[in-house]
Amino acid sequence: MRKSHPVRRAVLAGAATVSGIVLLLSLKPASDPGAASAAGGAAPPVAAQSPQGGRGAGTGTVTGAAVQTQYGPVQVRVTVSGGRITAAEAVQAPRGGRSDQITADAVPKLNQAALTAGNADIDAVSGATYTSAGYRQSLQSALDEAAAGAPQGSGGAPAAQTLTGAAVQTQYGPVQVRVTVSGGRITAAEAVQAPRGGRSDQITADAVPKLNQAALTAGNADIDAISGATYTSAGYRQSLQSALDRAGD
Repeated sequence: MRKSHPVRRAVLAGAATVSGIVLLLSLKPASDPGAASAAGGAAPPVAAQSPQGGRGAGTGTVTGAAVQTQYGPVQVRVTVSGGRITAAEAVQAPRGGRSDQITADAVPKLNQAALTAGNADIDAVSGATYTSAGYRQSLQSALDEAAAGAPQGSGGAPAAQTLTGAAVQTQYGPVQVRVTVSGGRITAAEAVQAPRGGRSDQITADAVPKLNQAALTAGNADIDAISGATYTSAGYRQSLQSALDRAGD
């Protein structure tokens, strides 16, 4: 029998050793996320990063601007906590006649939509187009206020103040105004008392929303009287001024 040459045997043994090492390396599991993905495995999950700050990060109860619509003012109050809306309500909405039914149907739906969406990008309620548009605008102004405001001493803007002026007696009854002031400007205004009964009901229903809007626009008590509501306008201005005089106390 022919014997194998020693050198040939050494070469064959070396080749077998190299092949074994290559085989072992090919069986080693991937140890990094990229390799795991390439091998068909799932990469480890990456922890999500929370955004720092941003709009809607405020906390507190804020009343939006009173928005005039064809059928009356709409004004929304929201509570924001942890950057999300936790409560929403309409503190003013169209009233009288057919508006009562529309408001009763639409406002709860709009409140729920605000909670669900977490912002003012909500759909109009069918049959309540004007109320829905006013609601969205007032809601957005409230959210803007919540995002901008911060308690005094925390490095942000001064906290909002809600102030009620003196009850001013007029020939037809008392007028009393409540305002919310934030960052040196009026963000909400409402008459908590106004002349009532008989002809005064109609005059008040027409004049007060206009006076509220005038206070928001002017940012002070230097507002014009409403035609046909001279006494109510005068009382409104006096009460508004007394409320503003208390701001910062």
